[in-house]
Amino acid sequence: MLHGEEFWLVRFLFQRGLAILYLLAFLVAAFQFRALAGEDGLLPLEWYAEGASFRERPSLFYVYPDDRVVGLAAWSGVVLSAMAVLAVPYWLPDAYATPASMVLWATLWLLYLSFVNAGQTFYGYGWESMLLETGFLAIFLGAGPVEPPVVVFLLLQWVLFRNMFGAGLIKLRGDDCWRDLTCMDYHYETQPIPNPVSWFAHHLPDRFHRGETFGNHVVELLIPFLYFAPQPASSFAGVVTIGFMGWLMLTGNFAWLNALTIVLAIATFSDGILEAVLPVAAPETVATPLYLEGTVILIAVVVLAMSIRPVENMLSESQTMNTAFDPLHLVNTYGAFGSVTKDRYEVVIQGTTDERPDEDAEWRTYRFEGKPTDPSRRPPQIAPYHLRLDWQLWFAAMRPTPRRQPWFYRLLVKLLERDERTESLLAEVPFEDGEQPTHARAIRYRYQYTTPEEREETGDWWRRERVGTYVHPVSLEELRTRAPAA
Repeated sequence: MLHGEEFWLVRFLFQRGLAILYLLAFLVAAFQFRALAGEDGLLPLEWYAEGASFRERPSLFYVYPDDRVVGLAAWSGVVLSAMAVLAVPYWLPDAYATPASMVLWATLWLLYLSFVNAGQTFYGYGWESMLLETGFLAIFLGAGPVEPPVVVFLLLQWVLFRNMFGAGLIKLRGDDCWRDLTCMDYHYETQPIPNPVSWFAHHLPDRFHRGETFGNHVVELLIPFLYFAPQPASSFAGVVTIGFMGWLMLTGNFAWLNALTIVLAIATFSDGILEAVLPVAAPETVATPLYLEGTVILIAVVVLAMSIRPVENMLSESQTMNTAFDPLHLVNTYGAFGSVTKDRYEVVIQGTTDERPDEDAEWRTYRFEGKPTDPSRRPPQIAPYHLRLDWQLWFAAMRPTPRRQPWFYRLLVKLLERDERTESLLAEVPFEDGEQPTHARAIRYRYQYTTPEEREETGDWWRRERVGTYVHPVSLEELRTRAPAA
């Protein structure tokens, strides 16, 4: 117990939320990993193996760099996650519930570690490390009638603190717009993947944007210190954090970053708080087994020792965001949107079946699920699902050429080859079965939201202007000389 509180209900709710996110993450891996980072992916598995040793980035796919193993691991993760969602360890006799739970959560963590460490650029997001760090701690929560170890909840609150406080600090140190309270003037328009509400949020009054930017600083820099306070202050901080993350989920597509933060915020509650607001009651519990208590104390010592570098980074003037300091992603540093882009650039990829790839050719546009390619198309709701290629295209468009994006030319090769796995990552391929494009090109545009008056007149959500050619018309043969070979 902590401050006289109990946490059986908190554990049960936390585990279900985390299991749902694991399920989602493994489904993303099942549908996308082989096209992105598999044997013949945009960033092939062998590039991962050549770029790091197993000790530096341990993964099952270092030992077995095979797409069949990737598929087996992904779908095994889906099945095990579903078992965790259904609380299968709780169905077992009391003596077996906790050991079975530990094996289940440890297997999920090890499997997902393999995807993150081998996924290269397409798995280089802060929420990957946060899912692994959270998932590792979940191994030691126990199950069944066993009273959950309180220390684990403190460690989960520590993850939540570093996530929120690190994000607050990097904003103050980063972009001037966070200090003059103007960042939200740009955020909804320039975020990686806007959603249907983003356009409306962008057009809220300037006074609202100033207030929400100031509120962002309060929630990220002050509220986190209450996570460790006695109840009900800790729960109050958790509710504020959940409300903040809920607003971000309502107005944008940030994969499962917000959802995972909400799940972590559950650790700020207690059974007494949950019983006061929900029609539930905790069952009778039994003492935490000594082997679990001893293991948790050891884990806490390790986490505290490994927290030194993340804390030093968090307090440093040269703070780095979203970094793992160990190959197992046990204790990481976090921080999102230290700077906000002021202009939105998009790369529009097109292909043609014409032999002469000039401006008179019939250029057909590839459509990605999360990209605002068609100005008249309403921004979609994607999150908490994660469109990894769409996210990387957002980063790629910030630069005028794909020179630092080795996967981009391979993407064009795959599109001209009509590669089925690659095409499965798109919302629409503009060629019928049997049609073979002869050339591809990529145009760079600046996108801006339409004004309410423009949208009323045209129905468009965006207006755009061409600002350059990202890749000039190129044939498959020419691309194969540019694209790095697998």
